[in-house]
Amino acid sequence: MTNVVLVGTLDTKGVEYGWLRERLSRAGVEVVLVDTGIMGKPKVPADVPREAVARAAGTELSELRAAADRGAAVTTMAKGAEATLLRLHAEGRLHGVLAIGGSGGTSIASRAMRALPLGVPKVMVSSMASGDVAPYVGSSDLTMMYSVVDIAGINSISAPVLANAVEAVAGMAKGWARAAQDRGRPARLGSGPRPLVAASMAGVTTIGVDAARERLTELGYEVLVFHVSGSGGRTLETLAGQGVFAGVLDLTLSELADDLCGGILTAGPDRLTAAGRAGIPQVVSLGALDMVKFGPLESLPERARYRRVRVHNPSITVIRTTESECAELGRRVAAKLRGSTGPTEVCVPLRGLSTLGAPGGPYHDPGADRALFSALREGLRGSAARIHDYDTHINDPSFGRAAADRLHAMIGALAAAA
Repeated sequence: MTNVVLVGTLDTKGVEYGWLRERLSRAGVEVVLVDTGIMGKPKVPADVPREAVARAAGTELSELRAAADRGAAVTTMAKGAEATLLRLHAEGRLHGVLAIGGSGGTSIASRAMRALPLGVPKVMVSSMASGDVAPYVGSSDLTMMYSVVDIAGINSISAPVLANAVEAVAGMAKGWARAAQDRGRPARLGSGPRPLVAASMAGVTTIGVDAARERLTELGYEVLVFHVSGSGGRTLETLAGQGVFAGVLDLTLSELADDLCGGILTAGPDRLTAAGRAGIPQVVSLGALDMVKFGPLESLPERARYRRVRVHNPSITVIRTTESECAELGRRVAAKLRGSTGPTEVCVPLRGLSTLGAPGGPYHDPGADRALFSALREGLRGSAARIHDYDTHINDPSFGRAAADRLHAMIGALAAAA
């Protein structure tokens, strides 16, 4: 039987969760209702009461109530909800999750959903879903739906929105349950017949990365390409830290330039660290470190307006990194790679880092590139990381294939030594 878990605050949203439970039952799925409320009396009975959720977080509900600290209570119940959902999944009683809420309910439920494996259906209907959803989604495959009106009763607007969410999660959960039954066990990313390799890519490095991807596919790998959009880099880091990948082909590092220069697509300070910490073989290049990404042209900061500006598309404007910025980026890349515990090699395309930076392109700046290369070499001096120079630009297909072959050799050597 297919099981959908509902997780939410049954004191404030109990009527709505009762409606969802009835609709899900009509859709042909079993429902497990988890209560994450704290203060008020539940308006409908739960299958997993709030007291059990609090205990799953290592505390008692009475203690949370006595402390009268809403922020701490929300954090604790989110921790308990996470532990509860993981337990239900391990027991085979969770094939999908649905939750509704405002800021507090969304915070609790989304944390619990993010802890579940990729592929498990996760649907969050929230009044917060039309803004910045990164804190809720993170690097997961959580699906967010905007509630349009607040979650406060079943009415002519909320009813069709919530009905769509019910049908969506019921359909996804049934598909996930069938797939799990066919496999005989829950799916685990990276457990397939082909080893997984992560690759980083931007539009301005697509040609080179595509050549590498095609070569790795020929060699028997399944290649997962991550767009360096901030969230893409964070997802790559998360999965690498979980040991999902046999190797990482990190040819595009523009998120580091955004992090340094205040661009909008930063992946944060931990970018380019997880594979090294996990000991995963990695081949790294310097793709797109010749630019910083901002929003539409009219949003470009005053300090950037006198740089070499290019409109990449109506939503993205880029500026060229300066010589001093490139030198600092070289130092930062080197510092991250020096800490690697696994095999690490750097492929340097001497003739350009992107389509814009290739010879004849508007961002072709050999002086700035040399500053990047020199700082990188100095920073890696005496480390275990190896550097390879290529007299070409990053989008030459031969460069991508060479980087792929190096990663394949590293993965093979590590396997042979095991």
